[in-house]
Amino acid sequence: MAQLLTWVARLAGGSGVLVCAVALAARLTGTWAVGGVSIGTMLQLGIAAMALACLAYCAVLVELREG
Repeated sequence: MAQLLTWVARLAGGSGVLVCAVALAARLTGTWAVGGVSIGTMLQLGIAAMALACLAYCAVLVELREG
């Protein structure tokens, strides 16, 4: 289970950083939407993915400590 949660955390964290970077780059160019999705929504999705990554890593740490 720890290995699965570690991979979930890695994928969620990487995708979150990527989505936030795309939102930042789009906003710096003056765009308010990318593919019909507003920049604010993209930024919130990226932050949510990074929060999921943090929670998954915390779950891994708890599982390893108990096991």
